Amino acid sequence: MTAALLALVLAAVPAAAVEDLKLPNLGESSTSLFSAEYEYQLGRAWLRIFRGQVPTVNDPLLFDYLEGLVFRLVNHSQLKDRRVDLVIVDNPTINAFAVPGGVIGVHNGLLLYAQSEDELATVLAHEIAHLSQRHFSRRVEFAKKQQPLTLATMLASFVLMAAAGGDAGLAALSAAQAAAQDSALRYSRGNEAEADRVGMQTLVAAGMDPHAAPAMFERMLQASRYATGNRIPEFLRTHPLSESRIADTRNRARQYPKQIRTTDLTYQLMRARVINQLAETPEEAIRKFRGELDGSPRSQTAARYGLVLALTEAGRTDEAALELDTIWAADRERLEYLLADAEIDLARNQPEKAVKKLSERLLLSPGNHPLVMTYARALLKNEQPHIAEQVLAEQSKQRPDDPYLWYLLAEVQGLAGNIVGLHQSRAEYFILNGVLDEAEKQLRYALRSVKSDYTTSARINERLKDVVEMKEQLGS
Repeated sequence: MTAALLALVLAAVPAAAVEDLKLPNLGESSTSLFSAEYEYQLGRAWLRIFRGQVPTVNDPLLFDYLEGLVFRLVNHSQLKDRRVDLVIVDNPTINAFAVPGGVIGVHNGLLLYAQSEDELATVLAHEIAHLSQRHFSRRVEFAKKQQPLTLATMLASFVLMAAAGGDAGLAALSAAQAAAQDSALRYSRGNEAEADRVGMQTLVAAGMDPHAAPAMFERMLQASRYATGNRIPEFLRTHPLSESRIADTRNRARQYPKQIRTTDLTYQLMRARVINQLAETPEEAIRKFRGELDGSPRSQTAARYGLVLALTEAGRTDEAALELDTIWAADRERLEYLLADAEIDLARNQPEKAVKKLSERLLLSPGNHPLVMTYARALLKNEQPHIAEQVLAEQSKQRPDDPYLWYLLAEVQGLAGNIVGLHQSRAEYFILNGVLDEAEKQLRYALRSVKSDYTTSARINERLKDVVEMKEQLGS
């Protein structure tokens, strides 16, 4: 979802949908356009709301990869405020979106359609371009001339378009709004063209293949030709593609030399993870990967890795271990394989083996987030919650905005007997998911559980003030 269709959505979002969402009162922006800081706060408020309403992916390895790719592109973009947050939506559709304030959203289903890292980067660079060109502020300025706006309506439109799909706010449009629609669409086409141009500049600056852009757009357009109604890919509802737009992108790519890039194994491994995430059952994933291996997959290694994950999930650990051996021998240092091996140990109820392997690797890669999270889970299963608590508490200083980390930390603190810490961690989890009433309850539980620790009490009281302030912004 982008701000390019804001005027359409503002006219169409049902009033009841707006009223059902508790949205922040951030005051007035300092200028006719929203300031960068105002947008940043808006984006964080939106992200909390969004996480509380939409299923997201708790896969530290996939998140780490996508976050790295986003920041690689951001560092070569025109984006001035580089405080960017990523959210991965557990949804099989083709979609990515940008929210003002530096939030990039990716449906994991997008990886099923992007055949290479460069193709995925095309979509991400396009979304980053919407942010760098301040299309949200420009859209608001344009829409103000069309009709009155409220912050609640704007935020509601973002949530509905990103979560429920492009038709959620559009169904109520009537013939009387046709002129406004035409005006808004003309404006959105200009934004899309600019995002295509600026996004390709980012792609090239990051050392990626600009010719991946028309290839990806063509693939998405082909997908739309076989779809009707609600089956039209989400991305195409909010980013209308046409033959002329693809032709423009292809002509622009020809201005750059074509790069010969080998298959990026890391990206293909991440696609294999997504295939497993989106499969109805492990057995379905097993059949899919075996079928790929019998044919000509883009990467035999990645297909076998996906099979390892599916077999492990199905409890067929002996088969999984044999398949893993065939790819691990060629690349003993690859983290994805070590984590897959540890998951096999955990599935075999041999957590002590996983703990040993992971702790040894952590000496070489301290602070590696996927490694730390798997290590903590292994410690938990090995009945070592006190050590797991130490590990996660330290990691929370590096990743304070990771809901899954706080969820796991609360679990290990409960088993370790740290009741005050349990309530504090639960509160952080609820804050990041926009459930502020529950966060406040957890902090008050924590405060009642503190005996005579003034420092801890002061810290909890300070966090309570933060939550109260957030609730006031939401008008609750």
